Amino acid sequence: MKYNTVYVGMDVHKETFSVCCYTNEKEEAEYCQTMDAHYSKVLNYIEAMRFHYGDEALFICGYEAGCLGYTLYHQLTDHGIKCVILAPTTMSKPANEKKMKTDKRDATLIARCLAHHDYKSVYIPTEHDEQVKEYIRMRDDHNLALKKIKQQILSFCLRHNYRYEGSKQHWTQKHLDWLRALEPEEIYKEILNEYLLTYQTLVDKIERLDRRIEGLASDEAYNDKVNKLVCFLGIKTHTALSVIVETGDFKRFKDARSYSAYLGLVPGENSSGPKRNGLSITKAGNRHIRRLLVEAAQSYSRGQIGYKSKALKARQKGNASEVIAYADRSNERLRRKYYNMTLRNNKRANVAKTAIARELSCFIWGMMTANYI
Repeated sequence: MKYNTVYVGMDVHKETFSVCCYTNEKEEAEYCQTMDAHYSKVLNYIEAMRFHYGDEALFICGYEAGCLGYTLYHQLTDHGIKCVILAPTTMSKPANEKKMKTDKRDATLIARCLAHHDYKSVYIPTEHDEQVKEYIRMRDDHNLALKKIKQQILSFCLRHNYRYEGSKQHWTQKHLDWLRALEPEEIYKEILNEYLLTYQTLVDKIERLDRRIEGLASDEAYNDKVNKLVCFLGIKTHTALSVIVETGDFKRFKDARSYSAYLGLVPGENSSGPKRNGLSITKAGNRHIRRLLVEAAQSYSRGQIGYKSKALKARQKGNASEVIAYADRSNERLRRKYYNMTLRNNKRANVAKTAIARELSCFIWGMMTANYI
C-alpha cells in the first residue's frame, strides 16, 4: 500500500530521541523506536521507513519546543526533511496524560497532533535574529549575576554589623566609597575585597556588552524599528531590540490582542454557566518579553501626565510625525490609566503595572505594523 504522508512524532531529550510513525489511513502509531540524540539517526530511521511506506511518501517530522531549540529543525530541513516545532500549550492532550506518561506516548501524541493539525507551530527566527537574541540573553544572565553579588555584599555587611549611615540608596558612588573604606578584621577584609572585585568586573563587562548591543541595534535590519520603539516611555535600546528579535515578524499576529496573548499578558478565565470567573494573566508564551514590558511599565507609575523628559524627546527626534504622535498618545493614555487604577479605583500597584504592560504590548504591535489609528 502506498501512503501520501507519514507523520513522524519525536519526543526529544538530551540523550535520546523516541520516534514513531503515524498515518491518517491507519490512525495509529507504528514502528516506535528509541535512538541516540543525533539528527543522523532520524535520517536513517526515515530511510528505513521508506521500505514500509514507499519511496514517494512525504515524511513530516515534529517535536515540542524545548531544550534543543531550533538546532534539530535546521539539521533536518537542511537535509530535505520537512520539520515542524510544536508549541506545547497549543497541543490537544488527553485528560489522563498525567496518570500515564511515557516517551512512547509523547511521541505518539506529537505524531497524532501533526496528522490532525491540532497544534500551532513555533515561529522560526532568522539566523541573525537568533544570534542577536542569544547575545542579549547572555547580557541579561550577567546582569542577574550582578544582582546576586550585590545581595551577597549587603548580606555580608548586615551579618557583621557594617551599617551604611548615608542615604537609603545603595550602589551610589558614596555607598561604593564607603564599602571600599571599610576595614574588617583579618579574613573578612579579604572576603569583602573579593566580593567588590567581582562586582566591579561584572559592572565593567555589562557596560561593554551594552555598547555592543547599541552597535547591533544600529544595523540596517533593526535601526528603523528600534528608533520607533524607543519613542515609548520606559523603552530604550536594550528592550526595543529584545522585543524585535524575540518576536520576529509582528504581522503574523492578526491583531494587538493576539500579540498580548502570545506574551501571556491577557487574563485567564474559568467560567461555567452564567457566572464569569476571571483569573490572573495566563503567563503563556514569551516570558522574556513579558518581563521586559512589566519593567517598562514602571516608568508610567511616576511623572506628570503629558510630560516629556529631555531624554524622551532626544529618543523621539528624527522619527516621522505620525510615529511620535502615536507614541505620545500611548504614553499619555497609559500614564493616565495607571493613576486612575491606583488612585481612583484602589488597584494594587503591581496589578496596575501588569495592565499597563498588556496595553503597552498592544501599542507596540500597532507601531510595528503601522496601525497608528
